[in-house]
Formats: sequence, structure tokens, C-alpha cells
Amino acid sequence: MSLRTLLSPAATSPGASPGTRSRGPALAVLCAGMLMIILDGSIVTVALPAIQRDLRFSPADLTWTVNAYMIAFGGLLLLAGRLGDLLGRKRIFVAGLTVFTAASLLCGVATDQAVLIGARFLQGVGGAMTSAVSLGLIVTLFPEPRERGRAIGAFSFVGAAGASIGQVLGGVLTQAANWHWIFFINLPIGLAAALLAVRVLAPDPARPPARGADALGALLVTGGLMTGVYTIVQTGAHGWASAYTLGLAALSVALLGAFVIRQAMTASPLLPLRMFRSRDVSGANAVQVLMVSALFGFQILMALYLQNVRGYGAAATGLAMLPAALSIGTVSLAFSARLNARFGERRVLLTGLALLVAALGLLTRLPVHAGYAADLLPTMLLAGGFGLAVSALTVLGMSGAGPKDAGVASGLFNTTQQVGGALGVAVLSTLAGSRTQSLLDDGHGTASALTGGFRLAFGTGAALLAVAFVLAAVVLRPPPAKDTGRSG
Repeated sequence: MSLRTLLSPAATSPGASPGTRSRGPALAVLCAGMLMIILDGSIVTVALPAIQRDLRFSPADLTWTVNAYMIAFGGLLLLAGRLGDLLGRKRIFVAGLTVFTAASLLCGVATDQAVLIGARFLQGVGGAMTSAVSLGLIVTLFPEPRERGRAIGAFSFVGAAGASIGQVLGGVLTQAANWHWIFFINLPIGLAAALLAVRVLAPDPARPPARGADALGALLVTGGLMTGVYTIVQTGAHGWASAYTLGLAALSVALLGAFVIRQAMTASPLLPLRMFRSRDVSGANAVQVLMVSALFGFQILMALYLQNVRGYGAAATGLAMLPAALSIGTVSLAFSARLNARFGERRVLLTGLALLVAALGLLTRLPVHAGYAADLLPTMLLAGGFGLAVSALTVLGMSGAGPKDAGVASGLFNTTQQVGGALGVAVLSTLAGSRTQSLLDDGHGTASALTGGFRLAFGTGAALLAVAFVLAAVVLRPPPAKDTGRSG
């Protein structure tokens, strides 16, 4: 079955219910909503220098245009996923699109730092609501494993390629117009997706009263995750071993520990601990933290390398990243679902991770005067391994979710993604900055020192991916022998 067939309203059995007859358009709406969220997460990175000049941000304060979004997004995903299970995933999805679109308008018209940072926080709230229930909606829309795999492949394609396309689009819009348009572009997408979602997403089934909302558990996990993400993004300013960082980390661990105890004791947990009995679910989320840490850090640092060392402009930086987007998109859309069906998600994941280790490993030999074709293009092409890995990982991460837990499983998977991204940016950028300063102190030139810092960060990213490969090989179970001969 092709993607075109999958997205067709007729891609159901003759006896399908009215809700399932529209699942093709419903998948398209879910992908459109996720595209907007993913684009916004990466589109801002290329525009940061322009935002800094226009609103007169200090270097430290500028990071809050990213951090405010990540803290809200990462901290609220589990709560939003559970609310989707209790109140209806369609309602939460549409509400999230509405909040995100309104916040995008506020970002676009912002003329001072406080308004922009506040609006970015609201974007994170809307993004968490939308993302937390998207995979849960797909799981319920496509209960048959093979069709679910193809649907997740299409959804993963949007997420994988959208991040890189966002950098291209951000550079072009910033250079051709101004940075305000990187937020205005969300308005037509968000409005259209919200209106279509109301029409094509099946009504939520009748649910019992939400007595199982677990308000205390929600407060503990949201506070713990927000404190944890805040701690990670603040390490660049305070250092990993400072009393400030350690105190925040201890508070985050205490809150999350109390949350786990609460989930073990309450009759209606926010995050049922039984989900972690599945080795595939636990392993997939752990692998995702490592993989996203490496690749999100790579995305940010490569943009900085191209602009600060190679002297690229915003549009040129985005175009330089385009081969990665094309490679990821082609692999994810054209091959991932078929390979998953034929060889199993575990083997496809391991192959994708191996390609990514090679991609970042090549950058450890990055010369000061790097040529694009010889030194950067191979990494961009090998980045297609992400298209394999993310699709397989998503299937594994949702494998233990039943209909009642699909929303919270989706929220958990997206939470580990956001925490991994925050961790990767904090760790890799801190390592790059420390190494650069050390080389400057030793008398190296600016370009040489910056390149040395980036090489260390990319090497660390490759090491994280190697650990993810080993973890996936050891923890994730191979499919039964009878399944390895499946054809696409």
C-alpha cells in the first residue's frame, strides 16, 4: 500500500464505521499539525542572530527564546497525554492547535523581549497538547499492525524531515523578509489544521467521569519535568557542578521520585507503571533520549558552525542543511515502512543508528577550512539513517500501548524526545564552548578554536549514538523467526 493509498478516505474496509472511513484525511491533519510544531522547533535556530539584533537580547537572555519553549513543551507532555485519555484526544489536539496558533501570532508581533519569551512559552504549551495525543490518535485510527506501521512511517517522515526543512525555511524567510515571518507562517497552517481536525477526526467515544485525573500526580510530574528541563538548559550559565545546578537537579529528582511512588500507590495513575514492563517500550524511550541528544545538538551546532566559522548567511545555512532533509525524508517515506515490515523494527533501528554513528563520526576530522562537498555533504547524506531509526523507534515506543493508554504512551514518547533534545543542546554546546575557550587560551586562532570545539561536540554525539546502538542491540528483543520473512 502506497502513501497515496494510505491517505485516501477509501483506505478502509467496506464495513468501516463513519469514524474510520475518514482516517486517511485524519492522518493528513495529524501530520500537518505535527509539521507545524516540528518546523517551529527548528525554524527559530537560524533566525536567532536577527532576533538578537532586533530586540537587543544579551547572549544569555537570547537562549530563553528556545528554552521557554522547551521547558513548557517537555514539562507538560505527560499531563497533556493523560488529559487526552480522560477528556478526549480530539479535544486536546484541537485545543493545542488553537493555543499554538494564537501564540505564534503573539510571537510574530512581539516588539520586546518579555512578550516574545512569554509567547514562546505559550507555544510550548500548545505544542505539548498537540504532540502528546497525536501518536495516540494514530494508534486508534490504525489498529492493524501493518497499516499502523505505514501510518507511523508517514508521521515520522514529517517529524524527521520537518526539523531540517525548518532551518531552510527559517533562513530564507529571515533573509528575504524578517524574522517575524517565521512565526506568521504558522497561522494559515494552524487555522487550516484546526478547522479540518474538527471535521475529519472521529468524535471521542463516551468516557466515564474523569475521577482518575490524578491531580497530585500531574502536579508532581509536571513540576519535576519542568525543573529538570530548566536545570539542563541553565547548565551553560551556571555549570554542571555548581550549587545552583545541583540543588535544582535534586529538587527535580525528588519530585519525579515522589511521582513514581504516587503512581505505584494510586488506583488511577497518570502514568501506569505497567507500561515499563515492556522491554521494547522502556528500551525505545531510553534509546530515543540518547539519539535525540546527539542529533538535536548536531542540528544546532552545525548551524552555528556554518555561520560562525564558514561565514554562511541565514539562507545559505538552511540550504546547506537541505541534503540532510531530503535524505531523511526520502528514506523515511519511501523505505522505512517496507523495511520495518520485512526485517522488523529492531534491525531497521540498528541500521539507522549505525549510519548516524558514521555521520557524526566523520565530523570528528572536520578541518578548519572545510570544503562542503568533501567534508560536510557525506554527513548530510548519511543523516538519512535518522529516517530509518525514528520510524522503527516510534513503532517500538508505542508497542505496549492499549486503547486506554495510547495518549499517555504518546506523551511519554514525546517527553523523552524533548528531554533528550534539551540535554543534547546543553551538553554538546557546553563541551564545544569549553574546548573553544581552552584552545583560545592556548593561542589558537578563532576559527581553529571554534572548529576544535565543534569537533569535540560532534565526537561526543557519535559516542552517544554508539551507546544507543549497544542499548538497542541488548535490550530490544528480536522479532520471532516466523516474522522475519514478511514482505512489504
